[in-house]
Amino acid sequence: MTAPARDALLAVAALLAPDVPQVAEHAVAALDDPGAFVLAHAERLEERGIDEPFPLLAWIALVNALDDHELLAEVDWKESAGEISGLLRALRSAPPADELWTALARIELPTYEFLEAAGNRLHSTGTALAVLDIESDCYPLVLLPAARGDDLTAFAGAAGFTAEVLGR
Repeated sequence: MTAPARDALLAVAALLAPDVPQVAEHAVAALDDPGAFVLAHAERLEERGIDEPFPLLAWIALVNALDDHELLAEVDWKESAGEISGLLRALRSAPPADELWTALARIELPTYEFLEAAGNRLHSTGTALAVLDIESDCYPLVLLPAARGDDLTAFAGAAGFTAEVLGR
């Protein structure tokens, strides 16, 4: 990875975990020495079927670190609205909007459509809902200030990965 791409990965980590430098350190460790990272984190990576370095390793490391620090909710492609709402509400980055979370839990839509609707409603609170694409059938979801949603997608792209802000 080039220095600008590395810097962009660090920018994503700083944006999503501004008070948790361990997130950036974890992602960069996977980037700087992927072989050593896979060995050091073999058990955790095995849960995702990863046993050797591959192009998404640093992004997976970022996702895992965000999850470890309660800054990411990973949901299945067929998860219920109530389950997704509960997981998002529990994130450290979630807005304290009880009525919003209760209303979201009642929506009955297929998962992706629900996420779009949730993104629209969260945007009204100044919060963006985004998915970090790990080329899987799950949705690693993060919450961030709505004004920084475009920054997230731009930084992710510059790092060679994909993030999508849902709704608006």
